[in-house]
Amino acid sequence: MANIKVDGKLIEVPDHFTLMQAAEAAGAEIPRFCYHERLSVAGNCRMCLVEVKGGPPKPQASCAMGVKDLRPAPDGSPPEMFTNTPMVKKAREGVMEFLLINHPLDCPICDQGGECDLQDQAVAFGLDGSRFSENKRAVEDKYLGPLIKTQMSRCIHCTRCVRFTTEIAGVSELGLLGRGEDAQITPYIERALGSELSGNVIDLCPVGALTSKPYEFNARPWELVKTESIDVMDALGSAIRLDSRGKEIMRIVPLLNEDINEEWISDKTRFIWDGLKSQRLDRSYVKKGNKLVEASWDEALNTVARKVKKAGNKVGAIAGDLAGVEEMYALKLLLNGLGSGHTDCRPPMSAIDPGIDRGAYIFNPTIAGIEEADVILIIGANPRIEASMLNARIRKAWRSKDLPIAVVGEKADLTYDYQHLGDDVETLKALATGSHKFNKILKKAKKPIIIVGENAVSHASESKKTGRDILGMALMIANNSGAFSENWNGLGLLHNAASRVGGLDIGFVPHDNGVCSADQIKLAAKGELDVLFLLGADEYDMSAMGESFVVYIGSHGDAGAHRADVILPAAAYTEKSATYVNTEGRVQRTNRAIFPPGEAKEDWAIIRALSEKVGVILDFDNLAQLRAVLYQDYPHLAQVNTILAGDIGKMKKKAKIAAKTKNVKFTSAVKNYYLTNPIARASKVMGQCLQAADARNNNSKQAEQVK
Repeated sequence: MANIKVDGKLIEVPDHFTLMQAAEAAGAEIPRFCYHERLSVAGNCRMCLVEVKGGPPKPQASCAMGVKDLRPAPDGSPPEMFTNTPMVKKAREGVMEFLLINHPLDCPICDQGGECDLQDQAVAFGLDGSRFSENKRAVEDKYLGPLIKTQMSRCIHCTRCVRFTTEIAGVSELGLLGRGEDAQITPYIERALGSELSGNVIDLCPVGALTSKPYEFNARPWELVKTESIDVMDALGSAIRLDSRGKEIMRIVPLLNEDINEEWISDKTRFIWDGLKSQRLDRSYVKKGNKLVEASWDEALNTVARKVKKAGNKVGAIAGDLAGVEEMYALKLLLNGLGSGHTDCRPPMSAIDPGIDRGAYIFNPTIAGIEEADVILIIGANPRIEASMLNARIRKAWRSKDLPIAVVGEKADLTYDYQHLGDDVETLKALATGSHKFNKILKKAKKPIIIVGENAVSHASESKKTGRDILGMALMIANNSGAFSENWNGLGLLHNAASRVGGLDIGFVPHDNGVCSADQIKLAAKGELDVLFLLGADEYDMSAMGESFVVYIGSHGDAGAHRADVILPAAAYTEKSATYVNTEGRVQRTNRAIFPPGEAKEDWAIIRALSEKVGVILDFDNLAQLRAVLYQDYPHLAQVNTILAGDIGKMKKKAKIAAKTKNVKFTSAVKNYYLTNPIARASKVMGQCLQAADARNNNSKQAEQVK
């Protein structure tokens, strides 16, 4: 620790603090453009100037000078710095005057207007006029893809975007080229940025040189209603803010959450908002003569009720990737009342079993805990496309220390160095038996993390036994490497769907002689399952469901709606308050920002209305009553933002090496990052991103062929 006086106030701060951090600890405001807490120090803008007593007789950049760089006074008293002296005021005004020499006066048409750091700091720390009347410099705009609009004449060369793409995203495609008047931020090759996190440069840019292309000229920030919520595009549950106007979501931006996404979000999270209003189901439909026709709610519910009553207990239900806990719980209660245990929320032929223990299907080390790891083994997952923010956390840990990372699975660019051990079960078996050379590194580790991809234990073309054997070997590796200890649980199952852990927590899996999703579809094909409910489930083979009567409860006209005999329009995640449990087992909630379109209703309300028609009346009439019943059965779901830990003892009992397991190859469950769910597939922006990615890949292949 070190002592320092800030504007006459004596404070004690860690000796690694910069003068800027020390000033903030003392409550002093320091303006800045280039400095950012999560990026390396550049010292470009010089806006953060302060006066240092006993130092050089000129203002000092507080972001680039450390507290330990200051000398104490001759009498031994602590060093001093000043943030509000006439020298500092004059220096900041001069810096601001220089920054505005070439800055275009286009605030009225700038999308950054109202949220612009340059605008705010010019008012607070600048002058009310300029002594420069020369022509302003103009810079040609750059193409960075379908997401980022550039106005490079506004750029002040803070290099935040360059540092972010290089350090956080791991894609070195932006740089500062030229010197003096010719200096400009530019991509080395003018093409779409090849990162799933590229949209974050929009938030980082302090002057409006980089803005959102899809949001261009859509709204002003003061027109928008801001609603805090969580993301459901993957299983991480990143903190987001939904900005809405009237009946539309206008944009999605990140919120600070140190435990999950820090202050970043993925491009899919940020830009799918246009898919929330495309291909929406806003009224009920009933199939008549091989054609879906509009129907009233009463007619649609009565049609379903007649079929359900006739089917008896030959009814099944599959929950999709975006389903909330409340609707899954209500649907489970309805099927229980019908005497059916055919419920499932897992991928086909999944070995994920809540009967083992909660710890066997959550990410036990937690997302923030990745930074504590001293070795990481990834099995059958591609975190970059399955969970972009988790991958960024791995990269952060890799950059901060010499972190060994190994992968058993497909070879891919993960933005950090790793050892590729193999891609099949034989490699995993060698690690489980301790005969692989990487076992030496695992055994030396104090906090190893074993990341198991959801697809590694779900093999639709094989059997559940294959997945169980693979999970058993992963548990064996974790046990042998010391990942299970009193203070550390290093096994992490990486899910791909927001609904998965919540569904497993409430037992939305086969029970009472029920069968899994794959077997339900087989029964439907044989005519042994009369009614099949699809709760937003679109990632299945719809053509294999035979003549079964399919009821689709969902928000978008995707694969499930095309196959359905009755469509019951439901709310999207931005239009309801719903509980989700992320991959680490953290209980979270969305908040309603807008109302569902047309006649669409919240999913749980649809199921409650249907229960009356069927004659199995559910014991709740509103969301509060539903949650009260839910919390009685599953108390941990009432504890928002908390994680119920798994039982290491029960997990150890399942650690085993099967005598014989089919040698399957590990692949990622996500084949196309931009089109993973109905909302993303309805998004025009995501389609443009896919086209840009394909063009980029084709150009890269052509370049390789030329070499």
